[in-house]
Amino acid sequence: MNEPLPEIDPRLCTGCGCCVNLCPTWALELVDEKAVLSHPNACTYCTVCEDICPEDAISLPFLIVFAPAGHHGPVYQ
Repeated sequence: MNEPLPEIDPRLCTGCGCCVNLCPTWALELVDEKAVLSHPNACTYCTVCEDICPEDAISLPFLIVFAPAGHHGPVYQ
């Protein structure tokens, strides 16, 4: 199963670079004046990029995992 990754809407991104400058793992970069997730393996899904984007161009989808029937308590992957 693939892990979720930040999604950047190029129609909303203005290329301000806030997300690129604040990404703690340098997973993002500006390409053709738009933010892109150029190093997805470096992304830790910390939410900094989503939180800082002034245009709301970055979203972090989440993964819903259902517990097996009859299971009680937390489920860890």
